Amino acid sequence: MNISVFGMGIIGSRCADNWGNAGHRVIRWNRTPRDLPHEVADALEAARQSDILSLYLKDAAAVRSVVAAITPALGERKMLLNHSTIDLETTLWLDAHCRALRCRFVDAPFTGSKIAAAEGKLTYYLAGDDDDVQRAGEILQATAGNVIPMGKAGNATVIKLATNLIAACLVEALAEAQAISIGHGISAESFANAILAHGTASMLTRMKLPSMLAGNFETHFSLDNMRKDSVYALQLAESCGLSLPAMAAVSQRMTELCAQDMADLDYTALAAPYPREA
Repeated sequence: MNISVFGMGIIGSRCADNWGNAGHRVIRWNRTPRDLPHEVADALEAARQSDILSLYLKDAAAVRSVVAAITPALGERKMLLNHSTIDLETTLWLDAHCRALRCRFVDAPFTGSKIAAAEGKLTYYLAGDDDDVQRAGEILQATAGNVIPMGKAGNATVIKLATNLIAACLVEALAEAQAISIGHGISAESFANAILAHGTASMLTRMKLPSMLAGNFETHFSLDNMRKDSVYALQLAESCGLSLPAMAAVSQRMTELCAQDMADLDYTALAAPYPREA
C-alpha cells in the first residue's frame, strides 16, 4: 500500500515505521520537518502521493488545518483515517467534508501509548460506513493489536474521550491515594503491594504505578494531551446536558500542572507534586 502519515509524534512516527517494516511505501509529513525517510515538507504533496491518508495530529485545530491544506487532493480514490483525539463536532465535520468530496472516511482513534505503538499493538476504535471500517481494519494490521467496530462516524470519538476520562481520573486517584499513604508513613513498596492486590487494580494501574512511585514521568502520553482530551470530554458532556464533577476537577488540576512546566511530561505527572518517600 501507499500510505501517507501526517504527524510524527510519539505514536505517528512509530506507526509509520511499522507500516514501512511491513513492506508498504510510507510518506511522512510533520509540521516541523524531522529529516525522516520519505518525508515531504508539503502536506498537500504528501496527500497526493498516497491513496491512504493517516492522521496522528495533536488536536482538532491541527486536524482542521491539515485537512484544509490537503483538500485539493481528496477524492474518490482516497481514504482518510483520523486517529487524532478530537472533539465530536470536528469528527462530524470531517465525515461531511469527505462525503462531499467522495473521499472515504473512518473515525479511527486508538488506545495505547509509546510501547504499544512501537510493538504494533494499538487498539483502534473504528466508526464509519461498514465497508470502509472493514478496509481500515486491513490497513491498520501492521500497527494494531485489536480493532473494534463502533458503528457510525463519531461513535469512536465519543468512546475515545469517555475512556480517556477514566484513565485521567484513575491516575489522579492513584496519585492522591499515594500521597495520603506516604504522608502517614507507609512505604512506597507497601503501598504498591496493597494497591496491586486490591480489587481496583487494573492493567493501567500495573503499567503506571511503578513509574509514579519512582518519580519517572518519561512521556508515553503527555499531560497536555490528556488535558486537551479532558476539555473535549467536558464539552461532550455539556452538549447532552451532563455534569462531570470528577473530570472537571482533574481537568483543572492538569491545567494547573501544565502551567507549571509539566505539559510535556507523561500524564502520570499528576503525582509529581506529592512526596514519594515516607
